[in-house]
Amino acid sequence: MKETLDFFVKNLIDWYLDNKRDLPWRSTKDPYFIWLSEIILQQTRVAQGTPYYLAFTSAFPDVKSLAQAPQEKVLKLWQGLGYYSRARNLHTAAKYIANELSGEFPDSYEGLRDLKGVGDYTASAVGSICFDLPTAVVDGNVYRVLSRLFGIATPINTTQGVKDFKALAQQLLDISDPGTYNQALMEFGARFCVSQNPSCQECIFQYKCDAYKNKQVANLPVKLKKLKIKKRYFNYIVILSQEHQTILHQRTNKGIWQQLYEFPLVETQKEVDQSQLQEAPQCVEILTANAIDCLTLYQEKSVIHKLSHQHLYTRFWIAQTKSKLPQGVPIEKIDHYAVPVLISNFISEFEGFK
Repeated sequence: MKETLDFFVKNLIDWYLDNKRDLPWRSTKDPYFIWLSEIILQQTRVAQGTPYYLAFTSAFPDVKSLAQAPQEKVLKLWQGLGYYSRARNLHTAAKYIANELSGEFPDSYEGLRDLKGVGDYTASAVGSICFDLPTAVVDGNVYRVLSRLFGIATPINTTQGVKDFKALAQQLLDISDPGTYNQALMEFGARFCVSQNPSCQECIFQYKCDAYKNKQVANLPVKLKKLKIKKRYFNYIVILSQEHQTILHQRTNKGIWQQLYEFPLVETQKEVDQSQLQEAPQCVEILTANAIDCLTLYQEKSVIHKLSHQHLYTRFWIAQTKSKLPQGVPIEKIDHYAVPVLISNFISEFEGFK
């Protein structure tokens, strides 16, 4: 076992130093930039997250400027990345660092864990890269590499699995340069030991890999099945006035898209036609309050928007009114609002907003 461990650590770091990608956050050890990149890259691929990182660092070059920004601006820049609680937590943590810590990032694992939205993985990554803290990272990339290389079948989404993999990762950690080792392990998992069709033929650990030798690569890591995906049916009432205004509401309840904007929403138990929709009390209230003259379905086929735990079957209904909208939003300013990507796509294609 020790021979395998030593072989793995040495060869992993050598591979990384020769092959690491030139990513914008790798030219610094400033904890603000490392923290920002790690939050953006949670559940996000590097190719998708990099433009957001560059946009954020351009708009907010330091933690104080991020802390001073209106939350709506932060959410607008985040638009399209999903999991918007990350953006809200990012903003809350920035304000805490700026106001309570005089703009200085905590340099201990415990201090980093105290930041809103920072768990074991992010604290370990920032701590090791910026402050040489001997804390091993464990994320999806790490689970894949370690489970396959060492043939570990303990489910990764169980208490025991989390404990076992963290212990192994910590055992493997190169404490002389923990930041480089952690980045090497994540990079290798992201580029070679991927979920589907891993590059086993080019893998430098091919003949040391337990899963490869035993034809178990496709079966590892083991993850227990998630709960059943919930289906929800959204009907957005897109109100258009003669004064070229519409209505947007901010979602204030906890759950998906908190604090983002959307059109008036009628949620139903199933897909409904126009007559069924107009009988729904919530729809009656919207149509009456805005003196709607005409209601038409924008597109017959529902847009299916898939989130990790639920699928949204969405229809947009165009509602015309001759009345003035007291809280109307000028259509030419609709792009100023932070909205879910589902709404953003509709706004981009709907001719009534051109």
